[in-house]
Amino acid sequence: MTSKLKPTLGTIHLWGIAVGLVISGEYFGWSYGWGVAGTLGFLVTTALIALMYTCFIFSFTELTTAIPHAGGPFAYSRRAFGETGGLVAGMATLIEFVFAPPAIAMAIGAYLNVQFPGLNPKYAAVGAYIVFMTLNILGVKLAAMFELVVTVLAVLELLVFMGVVAPGFSIANFAANGWSGGDHFGLPAFSGIFAAIPFAIWFFLAIEGAAMAAEEARDPKRTIPKAYISGILTLVVLAIGVMLMAGGAGDWRKLSDINDPLPQAMKMVVGENSGWMHMLVWIGLFGLVASFHGIILGYSRQFFALSRAGYLPAGLAKLSRFQTPHRAIIAGGLIGIAAIFSDSWINLQGMTLTAAMITMAVFGAIVMYIMSMLSLFRLRRTAPELDRTFRAPGYPIVPGIALALALVCLVAMLWFNPVIGALFVAFMAAGYIYFLMTKGQRASAPRDAMLFGD
Repeated sequence: MTSKLKPTLGTIHLWGIAVGLVISGEYFGWSYGWGVAGTLGFLVTTALIALMYTCFIFSFTELTTAIPHAGGPFAYSRRAFGETGGLVAGMATLIEFVFAPPAIAMAIGAYLNVQFPGLNPKYAAVGAYIVFMTLNILGVKLAAMFELVVTVLAVLELLVFMGVVAPGFSIANFAANGWSGGDHFGLPAFSGIFAAIPFAIWFFLAIEGAAMAAEEARDPKRTIPKAYISGILTLVVLAIGVMLMAGGAGDWRKLSDINDPLPQAMKMVVGENSGWMHMLVWIGLFGLVASFHGIILGYSRQFFALSRAGYLPAGLAKLSRFQTPHRAIIAGGLIGIAAIFSDSWINLQGMTLTAAMITMAVFGAIVMYIMSMLSLFRLRRTAPELDRTFRAPGYPIVPGIALALALVCLVAMLWFNPVIGALFVAFMAAGYIYFLMTKGQRASAPRDAMLFGD
């Protein structure tokens, strides 16, 4: 059975994947940042993270177009730093993309629970996994078209939300208690700006996942830059707009630490029985579905690429008759479902299940961002022959900003989230132990010119 993915995706599909992977971050998750930093403190955090992501995407696009590989960051770091570098980036990306879906699935359950109070959010989350794993198995073109449709609807719904709550917006509401981040490990209140980093990253987390569809893109050197640049601009505008409008709708403290801040913000303006509010709950599901569905596509391609290269069991690289990595899709889903029902470990950090999953995913993302920027710098020196149809603007300053801010984020996250940080390190260590035990498996894997520079 072949292990080659089929190129079928155009620019609009890739934009849909890039934005769709992320857009659930505009619907939930970010408001946890208000609880630790206040609205004004979190606004500062978000501005810094938006700068990091903008610099990162303009730099990351150079790698994606020069090495259009399903492994994405794994492939870039493997080419730049050898097998161990590939392992670090690949494992970090896998952790990001495996732990983000359970958080989104729980938010889907929370949104459905608004309409059906008797429905257990966890069972709804499992149902979401089953439905969207199946859709991803049925073919990438079908999956990408679905992703595009739900992403467009989700963007439109966010614009509707902003329009409906705008009449009730008050800058005084947004600014009230805006620096009330509280004390963190004996540090002053402004430390909340750093403690809130995972939740600001959630606004943009996983946009880089479109790189994992690069092997399935038509003319990736032309289509990927257009998709990435338009995607990050779309997300920055939506993130700032949604946060400002929700925070100015009333007492923002009622919206922090919940999984459905937008319906609750709209309720403050139009009332609980308004048709607008019920429309937001139903159509708002499209935003969650877009990210959930897209990240399933992302994690499955990462499993596929790592398995094909011998870093994971070869069976995960098998393709179905629909030319999709069905075993990889199922494997990531089983891990995510197990995470949904594994509440006990998060009590050590004192977080909700959703906040803990977000934080774990962000640890993976930050390590991957650091490895990607280091790979960019190294490949500029060691692989000048790469066909760089898109070059990072402002090199080396722009990728340097992305790298520096990512390092600040990693240090801050380790300081404020020591338990989850230790668990992340344990996952990475387990991956390294498997890596040391399977050298022969990698040696017998098919040779990949993009990984080895042939």
